[in-house]
Amino acid sequence: MGTHAWTLRWWAAGNLSALILAGPWTLEALAAATRTFLPALHPRTRAALVVGMFALGEDSYPPTHHALVGFLVWSRFFKPPHDRRVAAVLEPPRFAPSPPFVGLPIPSLATTGDLAKWLGQTPDQLVWLSGICRTGGGSEPRFQNYTYTIISKRNGKPRLLEAPKPRLKAIQRRILHEILAAIPVHRCAHGFVSGRSSLTGAQVHAAEAVVITLDLSQFFPTIGLPRIHGLFRSLGYPYDVARCLAGFCTIITPIAIIQRLQADSRSQSLHGEPHLPQGAPTSPALANLLAWTLDRRLHGLARAAGANYTRYADDLAFSGDPPFAKSLERFSKAVGTVVREEGFVLNPAKTRIMSQAKPQRVTGLMVNDHINVARRDFDTLRATLHNCIRFGPDSQNRTDHPDFRRHLDGRITWVEQVNWQRGAKLRRLFDRINWRSGDPDPG
Repeated sequence: MGTHAWTLRWWAAGNLSALILAGPWTLEALAAATRTFLPALHPRTRAALVVGMFALGEDSYPPTHHALVGFLVWSRFFKPPHDRRVAAVLEPPRFAPSPPFVGLPIPSLATTGDLAKWLGQTPDQLVWLSGICRTGGGSEPRFQNYTYTIISKRNGKPRLLEAPKPRLKAIQRRILHEILAAIPVHRCAHGFVSGRSSLTGAQVHAAEAVVITLDLSQFFPTIGLPRIHGLFRSLGYPYDVARCLAGFCTIITPIAIIQRLQADSRSQSLHGEPHLPQGAPTSPALANLLAWTLDRRLHGLARAAGANYTRYADDLAFSGDPPFAKSLERFSKAVGTVVREEGFVLNPAKTRIMSQAKPQRVTGLMVNDHINVARRDFDTLRATLHNCIRFGPDSQNRTDHPDFRRHLDGRITWVEQVNWQRGAKLRRLFDRINWRSGDPDPG
């Protein structure tokens, strides 16, 4: 093949790739684009070409433009005419939301140039901050846009916090406030939603005969780049813009950090791929939006069983009357099936079935007869305040909290919202703490 023929082949491959990536990544869309671009190609040859291209993707997530062009150039099924230039059929990139998202007050960004201008960044900075040039988890942490902290959960197991550095964090906050906040979440989601909280979620389950709570394992890491990219595409953003937006909101954990985490094989695998970082401002909102179908199906399942359903981040809660209590075994299996089909995994060790005869807790609150703070939690906080008065607040800040006063004040405010009488007792103790020097109360 001569130089001119190769040039035309590369040119045609680039145009077909751009046409395909401007639309959804489905077999039907690939077939339609290929038929439009190469109408003279034999149907069997075109079908083989489409199947080969579709195999490059991952579920509903397309390959990169570079990978698709390379495949086309070397594919024996790609046969553009070489005796004349192939007519360009590309439309300029455009912002085109899917029907559920039409009319949302979100920025119209048709090109990466529009995105760079909106964020006040250069194109090179977009590439660096969105991680498009990342090659995997082998990068050293010091070359990343994140800081990594491993803390211990209450059960002693490690938890990885991946916090964006200031520049990326500012971009994520803008994406959160100007794009994600405009999208409604399911009414059963109570975590990280304006006007809802763990208190509103717990109120749904008060004074019920039985309460069952379940936990989604590795909730944030389970949500990978394909789902996030698909959400931004549905909002109307072209492929390249959606790729950058998804890149801003995901991370590949460096191998050195994964090794320090000493996690199981599933956790290592999830962290080794682009995923939602626990510590980014955008992660809770994206998780809520991408769990919408899960919430819809579980809400429908609960209604069919005469039960209530709420989700607070990775905590699922169901409750109902005595007839519902008799069907818990069958109902739990149905929940597990829905969770698996939606791409999540339950942690069986954290499943709790609580009758009225036992303490019923939802998102840390007691719901047996009415909403209340657990007695053990109240007593622990009261003891901490007493010790702050006697020995000084520094003696109780065992986790080196940077603003221990505000931390305690927030915990008391929370109790006041749930039970004002208990909250008032804690507030009186808090007001006696000597914060000026950290010295104990002289009285």
